[in-house]
Amino acid sequence: MNSPAPDTGIPVSPSLTPTLEAAHMRPHSGPNKTRLLLLSLLAVLVGAIISGLGKLLVLLIHAVTNLAFFGELSLANRSPADNTLGLWVLAVPAAGGLLVGLMALYGARGIRGHGIPEAMEQVLTNQSRIRPIITVLKPLSAAISIGTGGPFGAEGPVIATGGAFASNIGQLLRITHTERKILLAAGATAGMTAVFGTPLAGIFLAIELLLFEFSPRSIIPVALACLTGAAGHHLLFEAGPEFAMPHVTTPSNMALASYSAIGLAVGLLAVGITKGLHWLEEAFARLPLPWVLHPALGGLAVGAAAYVVPQVLGVGYYNITGLLSGSWPMQTVLLLGTFKLVAWSLSLGSGTSGGTLAPLLTVGAAAGALLGGLIMQVWPEAGVMLPLAALVGMSALFAGASRALLTSVVFGIELTGQSYALVALLGACTAAYVVSYFLMDHTIMTESMARRGVHTPYSYEPDALEKLTVGQVLRPGGLTLSAENTVGEVRQWLAKQETSKIPTHFVVVDAEGRFQGLVSFVEIYAHQPNLSAPLHTLIRQHPTPVLATDSLRTAISHMARANVDVLPVLEARNRLVVKGVLSYQEVLGALRTRLHEEEAREVSYSLRNKGIRILLRGQQLLQVQKFRNR
Repeated sequence: MNSPAPDTGIPVSPSLTPTLEAAHMRPHSGPNKTRLLLLSLLAVLVGAIISGLGKLLVLLIHAVTNLAFFGELSLANRSPADNTLGLWVLAVPAAGGLLVGLMALYGARGIRGHGIPEAMEQVLTNQSRIRPIITVLKPLSAAISIGTGGPFGAEGPVIATGGAFASNIGQLLRITHTERKILLAAGATAGMTAVFGTPLAGIFLAIELLLFEFSPRSIIPVALACLTGAAGHHLLFEAGPEFAMPHVTTPSNMALASYSAIGLAVGLLAVGITKGLHWLEEAFARLPLPWVLHPALGGLAVGAAAYVVPQVLGVGYYNITGLLSGSWPMQTVLLLGTFKLVAWSLSLGSGTSGGTLAPLLTVGAAAGALLGGLIMQVWPEAGVMLPLAALVGMSALFAGASRALLTSVVFGIELTGQSYALVALLGACTAAYVVSYFLMDHTIMTESMARRGVHTPYSYEPDALEKLTVGQVLRPGGLTLSAENTVGEVRQWLAKQETSKIPTHFVVVDAEGRFQGLVSFVEIYAHQPNLSAPLHTLIRQHPTPVLATDSLRTAISHMARANVDVLPVLEARNRLVVKGVLSYQEVLGALRTRLHEEEAREVSYSLRNKGIRILLRGQQLLQVQKFRNR
């Protein structure tokens, strides 16, 4: 290509069909399936190890329980409610809380809290990095807290331990922070599945609370880890549903309406519990005592509650089974639900090591049973079954507090094996979710993070840039500079252009139209003693090109990596031919248009439509014609 005189303008490639030198480019690549396979295998290994760690944690809780309440060295599963300590029961949870506080002071403050929120925060703020000491101290502190009567379940600490273990494995390997996030979620949900035997709920939990994405690269490893955890549950724990209950039949429409009403009421309870718990956390923080003593104070409250209702102590899975049986007296249900809620809120609010899942299930089941009993008294024709009322209350409280809707529905079915409860659970959990969404800005999992300024994604809508392709926004024409031009010629041509329309980078082609790279505006005007030097001597960047079928998200990623504002676009059929030049202004313009379309409100159909008026007029004429024919 011959260069014209400087006063006639700089030569451009008007057809934009230069060939691309493959030697300068990285090939376009899709998902790395080899790394996905390796990550999946690693997730299976982590799931197997976490299953064993979950069993060890449960045995450690049994050992601490037997030592603290019965003075025996035993791994037998005994309920702390059967103790005969009398008033001394007040001291046991307080002593456990003091030990947890000392472990947090001299070990790691990260052992305090629920378990799931801490894992979420590490995913959002620390690239899924968890300190190794958490992997050791979290299960130990949880065993001490629960074993000395803390009203928590084992699943929360197992989730935290599984996530911490998987995170540390990920930190030892050369993987990306996204892969480490997936591994963390796999370890956490494998731990929950190992304890409860709920693999499908574990997958949904990862999607709704940990991954903040839905893609094959994340679902496959997590699903395999949960399946491994389920196998570990069947091998290491008892077979069958975790909470056995009477068989339920398909409810009638009136019963379904009643269960949905229970969900609305339990949703209000979830809002109150969430706000009350975080109010207690702030109240403890304002106490004129060192924070290391707060768990002991919370433990003292647990002991006081246990002196009245001993069943609030410990894991209390047998309480959930009893509530789901529908055979407990309403007075017992009321006392258990009330005192469990008080003991759990005060203990967790004090900053001890615990969890939220089992206490929410217990309180929700009690609330559902009470509301179901009330409906049976007021409206017996509704056909409400007390065990199913307890089940929907249990799941609805978790749905309202965490807003993990799908997890809550599936969790209730997998925990009890009651597939006929699906529609009732869906109605109640949706009702609780709606109440929670409209009355709370944050959930029981995210409130503390929000107060520390950590934003948690709350929706998983398709990315607008992911839905648009490069070809959809690529404008006809474009600008490429010839590598044969001198620096002086380029400067003279740029001096005649409007400054606002000049990009910061230019696509450069050789005499045969082959892509050479990008040259920046700054480099063109940088100190250059030889203005007769060819333009290709200034080329420093060779960004990855894109195809017309690539998404704008891919294009933006390439621009960001190369720190440029334009990219060459290749034809889909011939990947050596440049089809055009994509600029970031075109990407922003497309995004602006898409956002406007999503926010625009318009009526697609109207009764005032001319075609409809003609149709109505035609019907009228037809009727008149028939009348006249008569």
